[in-house]
Amino acid sequence: MKLLSRKSITATAAIAILGGLSIAAAPTQAASPVHGSTAVHTSTAAHADLTPGDLAKLPLTNRHLTKHERANLAVVLRDYHVAEGNSLDVNTFVNSFAKDGVFNDMVPGQAYRGKALGDVLPYMANLFPDVHRELKRITVNGDVISIELSIQGTFEGPLQSPAGTVKPNGAKIDVPTADFWYLHNGKVEKFNCFVGYSTMYAQMGVNFDWASAVNKH
Repeated sequence: MKLLSRKSITATAAIAILGGLSIAAAPTQAASPVHGSTAVHTSTAAHADLTPGDLAKLPLTNRHLTKHERANLAVVLRDYHVAEGNSLDVNTFVNSFAKDGVFNDMVPGQAYRGKALGDVLPYMANLFPDVHRELKRITVNGDVISIELSIQGTFEGPLQSPAGTVKPNGAKIDVPTADFWYLHNGKVEKFNCFVGYSTMYAQMGVNFDWASAVNKH
């Protein structure tokens, strides 16, 4: 286990290192907006209607979606798809957001806007090349889409921290996550993401040296 001393790194700073990791994850097959076996990649795919067959593959809490709700869901599923390590499309992801759209990584309190929206995608793929999402529960309510999921992958890329470089060790991660998407006129206005960073760090073999903080006082 890798212990990071409180003198060199705090819990808040450590969590911030992984800020933005949630979105840069590859979806399961059911998470991709598909027609037949072909995933939709184009920028116009967000406006394509999902078929009953597409919806049947998803863990939806309500399958009686309006055309507007299906279009919103297609936007979100496409964003997950273009964030995959083997099919990164930063421009498509960034362009799915409104001009003033924001991605909020809620746990470390980081916000990404404009071009910065795409900065986390290649970073995540470097850390976890095989990263993917397990979508467990999808709720669509008009312009709001709520998703319970887990982020899974293998720690195969170096992680830079204030204490130095954490070397990859091949550890598997399976991290509880909740995503909340807010759309308007087919664009993402706000994406709030909650990642179980404490679980992720522990699974990567990184533990915080809380004892040093206790002994200090």
